[in-house]
Amino acid sequence: MPAELVRVSPAQPEPEIIGRAAALIRSGQLVAFPTETVYGLGANAFDAEAVARIFAAKGRPSIDPIIVHCADEPSEDVVDWAQLDETARRSAQALMAAFMPGALTLVLPRGKCIPPIVTAGLATVGVRIPAHPVAQALIAAAGVPIAAPSANRFSHTSPTTAQHVYADLSERIDLILDGGATDVGIESSILDLCSAPPRLLRHGGVPLEALQACLAAAGLPEGIQVVTRHAAAHGEALPAPGMLLKHYAPRAALTLYESADEAQLRAALRAEARRRAAAERVGLLLAAEDAPFMADLTNVCVEIVGSLSDLAGVAHNLYAALRALDDQGVTCILARSFPETGIGAAVRDRLLRAASGCVVRL
Repeated sequence: MPAELVRVSPAQPEPEIIGRAAALIRSGQLVAFPTETVYGLGANAFDAEAVARIFAAKGRPSIDPIIVHCADEPSEDVVDWAQLDETARRSAQALMAAFMPGALTLVLPRGKCIPPIVTAGLATVGVRIPAHPVAQALIAAAGVPIAAPSANRFSHTSPTTAQHVYADLSERIDLILDGGATDVGIESSILDLCSAPPRLLRHGGVPLEALQACLAAAGLPEGIQVVTRHAAAHGEALPAPGMLLKHYAPRAALTLYESADEAQLRAALRAEARRRAAAERVGLLLAAEDAPFMADLTNVCVEIVGSLSDLAGVAHNLYAALRALDDQGVTCILARSFPETGIGAAVRDRLLRAASGCVVRL
């Protein structure tokens, strides 16, 4: 039976709807719900059998840990705070004060009530406090932290609307809360505080520069090691989600084009699109500034994700644009690169993994 899709107010979630969803969570079922980043697929984080249903529904490998979502500062049941040294504890406090609720996940020592399946057997757990009112209300009503990866088939483009969730998982889960399109549009940043210096394991909604500035303002060491890892799906346990080489991928094969010269980049995209269009249905993922240079191409589907001067807008639109190209039946996608400043670093990471590392550097 297909999942029930229920519209819920994104600003003032209706208590009766949230209550129904919370009851499902407590009973070990799966509920998809909006966060400010992407839609999550939630289960009771203390219930190993319920979390196993997430892995089964998504087709997710057991080496890929799941983030635990809390309504407020995680308790000792979720995080073993005693295992952190003084610097790491102060860093956690400063970062939570600045960015939580919000699009930041901290990797911390795993608490006593988090089953190993949540963390891929590791002694650490990723935790965050989502800012979306629906997510906040659901966690509070459930009375338990909620383990929730993105609500899509494993390695597919993440969902930013309830309709994306329905397309991927409608036959595999119990309820989808439709709170409209998500705000940020890409996943949270993941920062590991169990290492010195801290390690940025995934670029996301909170830029590296903002994390560094926060630590500096608190009088803490601001050095953050950026981890670049492109793992296989059948290796050892990963320290965080989103580290596989193929991730966030559309059905169509994607190639990422990079160049510091905008004219060269546009010329290469235009020429390759024209060449392939003779035999394939081609998709182009472009910035608004590129559109005039591609206007006369035929048999090419174009999705504009935003302006080069508005990288937050690009991030917001990215996944929806990739899904839109798939829906138009393209067989290949040629995607342009974007500046890597601020949230642009997360956009580049998502495109690189969506391309499975297939990059043309001009």
